[in-house]
Amino acid sequence: MRKSKPKKIALAPDPKFNDVMVSRFVNNLMWQGKKSTAFTIFYDAVEKVAKQTGENGYEVWKKAIVNVTPAVEVRSRRIGGATFQIPQEVRAERKLSLSMKWLVRYSRERNGRSMADKLANEIVAAAKGEGGAFKKKEDTHRMAEANKAFAHFR
Repeated sequence: MRKSKPKKIALAPDPKFNDVMVSRFVNNLMWQGKKSTAFTIFYDAVEKVAKQTGENGYEVWKKAIVNVTPAVEVRSRRIGGATFQIPQEVRAERKLSLSMKWLVRYSRERNGRSMADKLANEIVAAAKGEGGAFKKKEDTHRMAEANKAFAHFR
C-alpha cells in the first residue's frame, strides 16, 4: 500500500451563519487569498437573494447548492486501445465540491455590475432549477445516461 493519506484539515465555520459549508464556498469564491473580500461578496449576495425572493437568503443558497449537486458523472477509461466514458457515482465530498465550483464559475460568467450581483442572480436561478450551474448538472447526468451501456466496465 502507498503512503498514508494526509489528514483533512477541519475548516472553521463562518462568523455570520456559523456554517462550515459557507467557509468552503467562500474559499472557492476567493481570489489571491483575499478572504475578507470573498466573505463580503458572499454576504452581500445572500442579502440580495433575500431581497429578490422575499425568503431567507441563506436557505435559498442551501437549496441552490442541493439543486446543483450531481449524483453521477462520466470518467474516461482506456480499455483495449479505445477510450470509454464510464458513468460513476460521485463521492459525497466531491458532490459538494463540484456544486460549489459550478455555482462560482457560472456566476463569474454571468453579466452584471458586481460579483455579488452575479452570484445572487446565479443562486436564485439555481434554486429555481435554471441557470448555468443547473444546466451543467443536467448535462452531466445526460452524459452519464447516454453512456450507461459502458457501466459494466467499472
